[in-house]
Amino acid sequence: MKNIFVSNLSFRINDDDLKQAFADYGAVNSAKVIKDNFSGRSRGFGFVEMTNDEEAVKAIEELNNAEFDGKVMTVSEARPKTDRKPGGFSDSRGGGGHGDSRGGGGGGYGDKSRGGFKKRY
Repeated sequence: MKNIFVSNLSFRINDDDLKQAFADYGAVNSAKVIKDNFSGRSRGFGFVEMTNDEEAVKAIEELNNAEFDGKVMTVSEARPKTDRKPGGFSDSRGGGGHGDSRGGGGGGYGDKSRGGFKKRY
């Protein structure tokens, strides 16, 4: 069984539409368009689970960069979920702020002794 990640979906696409698009390539176990918890609106991506791996690979190859409801969707094999720290940042990100490789982030209005708002590295 393969889990497939589909992004750049039209906001009009629902679970049944997504399932139908992949059903032409083989048996679809499930299809789910991810929705915003607050508004209930599509977030523009979803997941499809196909029973047969060979059919799933063919669907990925043929549907990646294909137009679906006026948008060119991106289709790939879904990566497994990883453990996340609170706040949604993975272990490779810094602690808070922008989360770049320098770590930190912070805030404030800059250090006037260093020339106002510009940050020096």
